[in-house]
Amino acid sequence: MAWWGKILGGGFGFLMGGPLGAVMGAAFGHQFDKGMNQDFDSLGYEAQERTQLAFFSAVFSVMGHVAKADGRVTQDEIEMAKAMMQQMSLDEQQRKVAIELFNQGKQTDFDLDGVLLQFKQECRRHVTLVQMFIEVLLHAAYADGVMHQKEKEVLKHITITLGFSSIKFQQLDDMVRSQKHFHESGGQSYTGQTPSRDMLKDAYAMLNVDESSSDVEIKKSYRRLMNQHHPDKLVSKGMPEEMIKMATEKTQEIKAAYELIKKSRK
Repeated sequence: MAWWGKILGGGFGFLMGGPLGAVMGAAFGHQFDKGMNQDFDSLGYEAQERTQLAFFSAVFSVMGHVAKADGRVTQDEIEMAKAMMQQMSLDEQQRKVAIELFNQGKQTDFDLDGVLLQFKQECRRHVTLVQMFIEVLLHAAYADGVMHQKEKEVLKHITITLGFSSIKFQQLDDMVRSQKHFHESGGQSYTGQTPSRDMLKDAYAMLNVDESSSDVEIKKSYRRLMNQHHPDKLVSKGMPEEMIKMATEKTQEIKAAYELIKKSRK
């Protein structure tokens, strides 16, 4: 939690200006002395810590915006945000900030494109980090069991604004939806001899392959996905350390899907 510790220690250099800085200031300002008068630009901090803070702030604020896209925020979506905070083992003060960020994203004057473009810049071309950001938002969108059309339109816009194609968005959407089904059907802990047709279909979709793919193609896709979601690599690029459990669970399910496919082909 180096980035968080720096904030608590007075390292308020995260107020970098721009739309993301405005969201950060509004959220964190409720938790700290508003009378602070420091030259934020002169404070020193590591680039990785800056990216971690940008990721944390962007993910919860944009999540709030996506949740409000269909006109209202459902209880399932609120519970999803809370579950993510619990999964990240956030302390009480961090949770308060995360909730405030979520609420900032729900506001009608939330500058979505400004936040996204600045977040992309802060990630310094780390494509896998930006992709993980999109996947987190997709998981949140499916919190209530279905992605509404307006949510899908916003998420597609987010994906394209961050530099990916509409085809890539569909691939990520398919992967996340399949992972949700795979998890709910017990695919990660499945030990039977013959998996159901739906479970196997989800396993293939999670690896971005299909039943006609060769063993070599499937193994290649599996290795690429494991590399993209490797927790240590994501953290080194700027994903908050608190999200390492989330990335670890992601790799575990990707591995389970691969093992299931291999078992079905023997």
